[in-house]
Amino acid sequence: MKIAQRLITATFAAAVAITAVGCASQNETSKTAGEYVDDAVITTKVKAAFAADPTVKATEINVETYKGDVQLSGFVAEAGDAQKAVQIARGVKGVTSVKNDIRVK
Repeated sequence: MKIAQRLITATFAAAVAITAVGCASQNETSKTAGEYVDDAVITTKVKAAFAADPTVKATEINVETYKGDVQLSGFVAEAGDAQKAVQIARGVKGVTSVKNDIRVK
């Protein structure tokens, strides 16, 4: 009985140690699963906001998100369209910054 209890205790301690080490191994260039999901949600919200706006051609603007920073790229007909896209993206909850790489045709 004591052996089984010690084995269970040792297994639990090992699991806690592995979990702690695994969580500590994150660095600035990697994302946790939660951050990945958050970024995917932000990207989807930005694209939905573009689609809801009649002046922005959502199919011509690419959206990428990394840790809340949104990067817009693609081509638009006028410079005002690019600025409108940036303004819309900044209004989305969760966006920390917007990098505008949209080019005018």
